[in-house]
Amino acid sequence: MTRRAILGVGILAAGMWVVSSSASAESLTMYCGVDEVWCQQTARAFEEKTGITVNMTRKSAGEIYAQLRAEAANPKGDIWWGGTGDPHLQAAEEGLTEEYKSPLLDQLQPWAIKQAETSGHRTVGIYSGALGFGYNKDLLATNNLPEPKCWADLIKPEYKGQIQVANPNSSGTAYNMLATIVQLFGEEKGFEYMKALHKNVNQYTKSGSAPIKAAGLGETTIGIVFIHDAVSQVVAGFPIVPVTPCEGTGYEIGSESIIKGARNMEAAKKFYDWALEADVQSKAQDAGSFQVPSNKAAKTSDKAPDLSAIKLIDYDFKKYGSSEERKRLLKKWDEEVASLPQ
Repeated sequence: MTRRAILGVGILAAGMWVVSSSASAESLTMYCGVDEVWCQQTARAFEEKTGITVNMTRKSAGEIYAQLRAEAANPKGDIWWGGTGDPHLQAAEEGLTEEYKSPLLDQLQPWAIKQAETSGHRTVGIYSGALGFGYNKDLLATNNLPEPKCWADLIKPEYKGQIQVANPNSSGTAYNMLATIVQLFGEEKGFEYMKALHKNVNQYTKSGSAPIKAAGLGETTIGIVFIHDAVSQVVAGFPIVPVTPCEGTGYEIGSESIIKGARNMEAAKKFYDWALEADVQSKAQDAGSFQVPSNKAAKTSDKAPDLSAIKLIDYDFKKYGSSEERKRLLKKWDEEVASLPQ
């Protein structure tokens, strides 16, 4: 064999090694439903821990659920991490997520395990947080407005144009709020409340945490959000006062799910288990996120809301996370609330 031929064989062999090595590299497509900073931190930490490349997209929980439905015949994602549990439960009911029991299940809080059992082990709780709102104390003083302390306060005429809340079609936070109001006041009175609140809303945002970020920047006075999102703004130095409504309130069980038909199933299972580890969940506060973690051994920030001190309703996750009920409530909200003039 000539020297040129030998060289050619060597180059071909090297090229084949590169292709083979590239083909064997693991990757993971992650749909993330929490704040962008926490999404990025989590994706990069998993890459560093495992060497698995993570392609991460951040969207609101309702948007991710809609994407799973749209991609059901040809799934493009592997893991859905974060976001309120209601759409995770709906996706589980519709067979859009994979049944999987993590070996770390016995390390979790009872509410996280119950979430897994309710879904037939197609999702699991990774954190929890109470619903409420926050207000910009500087704007409140400037506009000479009273301090809101209850859900009932938010529908008073003096707050007209002063409130932001997300759209429940795209946001798990806002759907949780809709379901909370219905459970607190009953459906008829609950929708009367939503109609009255509509008069005071200056914008329905896409993202659940956007209203309190706008309040922090002085773009609105009040933002309806999970309390931990209001705490994040306080910690960041914005003039926000978090409020847990006096009547009582609902709460979320933020969840993670493996997408049915995931192309990278083994990588998805690795991430699922890894995200339940105590040391991983303890790092949420490093990203400015102050939810209560689901692993009993995880460290909870002293700034995180104390759920035991908040008047929580007995939120019916099974009912309000069901496909039928969620679709019905959203349709009713679109027809009876969103269609009204402001």
